[in-house]
Formats: sequence, C-alpha cells, structure tokens
Amino acid sequence: MEPEIKKCIIIGSSPGSRIPADVDFNDSYVICADGGLDIAKQNNIVPDLLIGDFDSLQSDLPQGVETIRLQTEKDDTDMMAAIREALRRGYNSFTLLCSLGGRMDHSYANLCALQFLVSQGYRAEIADDGCRVFLLSDGRMTLSDLKGRTVSVFPFGSAFCTVSYVGMKYPLRDACISSVNPIGISNVILTNRAQIIVHSGNALIFLLS
Repeated sequence: MEPEIKKCIIIGSSPGSRIPADVDFNDSYVICADGGLDIAKQNNIVPDLLIGDFDSLQSDLPQGVETIRLQTEKDDTDMMAAIREALRRGYNSFTLLCSLGGRMDHSYANLCALQFLVSQGYRAEIADDGCRVFLLSDGRMTLSDLKGRTVSVFPFGSAFCTVSYVGMKYPLRDACISSVNPIGISNVILTNRAQIIVHSGNALIFLLS
C-alpha cells in the first residue's frame, strides 16, 4: 500500500521572489521560514507554523500562530530547519517557495535542501515564478503536455551525470553532462510526452515557463 501523501509547503524569504499562481495550498501544511512570513502576508496566506531566528523578518510575529524561534548561531539554514521540523511531523511531499534569488549562497543552500529531501526518498520541488526545479537520481521524469517549454539539466552533487532525452529539440542518448561543460542548457520540449532519463549521477532539472 502506498503511504499517505502529506503535503508541506515551505515559504522562504528570497528577495524579489513571487509565489506562482498555480501552487495549490489546499490540504497542505504551510510553514514560513523566517522572512517568508512577510511574503505570506503579502499574499494573504496564513501559515500553520513559523520557524527561524527571524533576523530577516520585517513585520511583527502574529499572535495565535505556532512559532519556533531558533538561535541566530546554528548549523541549519532556516529553510533546512523548517524541513527537518516538517519531517519530524510526518510530512513527505514538499514544495519550497521563494527559495531562489537574492543571495546566491542561500539559493545554493536551498538546492542542497532539495537534494537532501530527494536523497531521503521524499517528493520535492522548488517552485518559483516562471520556474520549477527538480532533482532526479537514476530514474526518469515524464513531461506531459508541456510542448514548447524550456528545460535545462545540470549535474548536481558530483561533476557528472549521464542522461538521455526523448522528445526534445536537442536529443541526447547516454550522454555525459559535465559541470565544466554545461551542454544541458536551454533545451526545448517538442512533444506532448517528453522524457528525461538519468542513468547515473544526480541531475538538477529546471523547467521554465
């Protein structure tokens, strides 16, 4: 029997980020990581949990919302702390919002958080306005009804990954993509059922609007 899918949406605080209009908040547990509360307020979203050291929060903490205050000096980012708390509460499907842009090191840390979730067997994606980011390890991703969309693929966590494309403008078959030769940039989906197959390594997949 398949385990029950328990969805969690975590809102980060990357400057200039916007919540995509097609993100479904129904039946999702919503966590704001630190300044993600400011973005939630701008979008009239009431979170279930607030977590962070709140050094980037511009507004006041609201009354009546569960809050976990972290020490400023800590190993985890606020996003990673939110992920660990959600896992502790039994959530197994994650959408990370407002986690790209702003400081590059924070964006990279959020990509690492995505890898952490996938490596532990959880469903996870990063969703930003105009972009979805997935990490695929030794498997295949089917892209249905996305003809004309742009896709970029890069190795992540190692210097190489081996991939094949089906239904793409620039096809690859058992091709090694290297971090020093980013040939996976800006491919285009040509069919209504395209596929990206990862034969070895980890592939970071950017699906652009």
